Amino acid sequence: MKIHIGNEIWNKAAAFYVRMSVFVLERNMKLEEEFDEQDRSSLVYVVIYENKQPVSTGRYELLDDATIRIGRIATLKEYRGQNLGRTVIQTLEKIGRKKGCTQAVIHSEQSAASFYREIGYTTASEEFYENEVPCVLLKKDL
Repeated sequence: MKIHIGNEIWNKAAAFYVRMSVFVLERNMKLEEEFDEQDRSSLVYVVIYENKQPVSTGRYELLDDATIRIGRIATLKEYRGQNLGRTVIQTLEKIGRKKGCTQAVIHSEQSAASFYREIGYTTASEEFYENEVPCVLLKKDL
């Protein structure tokens, strides 16, 4: 497995492939809601590849000088259970620390919140809805 971090068009296409497979085709999210205004050309994506196959991804944005927002974590179904999502998140957290961030936040679906809690995130909001899905804000000190 190889991790690539970047905003090259080919890496962005790989990230979109994983997200399309997981969120749109598998989870039936609306295409126009999955790909949003955050997916601009300057946004950096972490993608894990097995040979040439993109298998897991995530993205980030800097909310301010101290906070990185991690999002769109997805792993293809046949690659789950291999800690790839955890690796993507740890890579994004490392990027945040290198940029001087002291906190990471994630808008998580309620169904995935326990995964984030296992890796040190704590709930920081009441339940809210994004794209008709129950979510919660999670935070972690970096």
